[in-house]
Amino acid sequence: MYRAVALAAVRSGLGLDLPAQEHEKVVEIARSFQLEFIGDSAGQRVLLDGEDVTLVLREPAVTQMSSVVSAIPAIRREMVRWPRVLAAHGGGVVEGRDIGTVVFPNASLKVFLTASPEVRAQRRFDELQRRGARVSWEEVSRDQLERDRRDSTRSDSPLKPAPDAFVLDTSALSLAEVVARILSLLPR
Repeated sequence: MYRAVALAAVRSGLGLDLPAQEHEKVVEIARSFQLEFIGDSAGQRVLLDGEDVTLVLREPAVTQMSSVVSAIPAIRREMVRWPRVLAAHGGGVVEGRDIGTVVFPNASLKVFLTASPEVRAQRRFDELQRRGARVSWEEVSRDQLERDRRDSTRSDSPLKPAPDAFVLDTSALSLAEVVARILSLLPR
């Protein structure tokens, strides 16, 4: 959701050096677009005003801008309603940097995934390389560390595990192992 706001903000000409007087523009952008999540056999796709932006949302410029716009308190208040509306239709798995602390503080299971900065940077670098992005590992690592710093130190909804979350370090785990560990936490 924040990536969709970031993409719309970038497309409207706003940059990373977003001054406070332009925050209301971002809020207007967030209120004006239509966001849809479509799940099918190919996976989940994200549509922004009818356009499939699933892959675009993971581009480095959008990732950087998402951290900037997500620090705006009015954007956080606006965006918190989207996952709640989606979950009202039957629960599910939701991810985000404040899902367990702000959006769904009463969720039956909260898992806070983490990994070493080096592993996270390598995973992101590999993802970007598979998509043909021309970025260096150092650039990915630097951008990720900056985003983490910004997200964990913001005053509104900082990045942190909920007190009752299960913290899972995935540094040495495969995707299948992570899924198995999470499934083992589900009540039987």
